[in-house]
Amino acid sequence: MSLSAIIENKIFCVHGGLSPSIGSLDQIRTIDRKQEVPHDGAMCDLLWSDPDDIEGWGLSPRGAGYLFGGDIVAQFLQNNNLDLIARAHQLVMEGYKLMFNNTIVTVWSAPNYCYRQLDDKLNKNYKIFEAAPQEVRGLPAKKPAPDYFL
Repeated sequence: MSLSAIIENKIFCVHGGLSPSIGSLDQIRTIDRKQEVPHDGAMCDLLWSDPDDIEGWGLSPRGAGYLFGGDIVAQFLQNNNLDLIARAHQLVMEGYKLMFNNTIVTVWSAPNYCYRQLDDKLNKNYKIFEAAPQEVRGLPAKKPAPDYFL
């Protein structure tokens, strides 16, 4: 599995956030992904770090990864010629949350589903879908098992 992705060389996508061990995209490319996620280090940080209204780096109350501020985001974006970090590791009740002058966005699908779209010029459009009303929710019909499971 990938640890991150780049969209059109401008948007860095990652589950968690940044790492004090990573300054460039090339450093991410050298991480051995074929391993259990360690309890610390660059791989752990990419998966579990979170932005916060602080300067620099801080200890994460989650016990894994770090907290990082807008100055860290700005430096990472500038060093890698990027415009935006897109991530999904934290609950955001509104479906998405922009921070640090729109340089990082957290997109979360619970309790609402948020589908983020980019057009061909990388303009961002956020569509939020509210949960279906309880009275129209139902259980999917149970299908019989295929013959090869019998």
